[in-house]
Amino acid sequence: MSEFINENPNVLEDNLLPTRPEDTEGKLLLGPDVTKDSLNRTKLLLRIDSSLQSRALQNVELLTKLLQLEETPDLVADESEEDSDDTVDELGEPADSIDAQEIYDLISHISDPEHPLTLGQLAVVNLQDIEVHDSGIKDQMAEVVVKITPTITHCSLATLIGLGIRVRLDRALPARFRITILLKEGSHQSENQVNKQLNDKERVSAACENEQLLGVISKMLTTVAS
Repeated sequence: MSEFINENPNVLEDNLLPTRPEDTEGKLLLGPDVTKDSLNRTKLLLRIDSSLQSRALQNVELLTKLLQLEETPDLVADESEEDSDDTVDELGEPADSIDAQEIYDLISHISDPEHPLTLGQLAVVNLQDIEVHDSGIKDQMAEVVVKITPTITHCSLATLIGLGIRVRLDRALPARFRITILLKEGSHQSENQVNKQLNDKERVSAACENEQLLGVISKMLTTVAS
């Protein structure tokens, strides 16, 4: 009898996993040396003063060079920090929102507890099975729903895999995120039972207090970026 629950899983090459397309917007507009941070600062400055008399608009090339400096000179504020915060709020500039690709990047490199492969390589987690509802505003609740696909319908490790994903997201995401882990419809013979276990706060908390179980999950997370 095989020592594996699923002896021959389908495996995806790591270089074929979904990744975020390279952002060419800055390179096309401002040249090959532009960084994401400098592009975002440029956008914010132009948003603050977009009048025809704006010096930023009159000399975008110089502005870009200044923003690309690794170290920027300290600026003397004309207002208190509190006033400064109010100004940012008035601009309505939200924090960067989190999308499905970012969630996928967080969990796709978790190791499978049975095979020396990642959940992404085994297609246990898939980009199209991740939903994110996030306005990017820090004081508003956000939600992540991840549907996982066990490699076989009678996989006894489905709950462990789901717990590993939940622990990873709990550690990586801000507290405003509500996390839901589900088995994809029709992917497991005990779908409803496993779903209840993965989303019962008391059961999850008790499971995470089990040293042996937590040790297995920690081992699964050794392959993810810190």
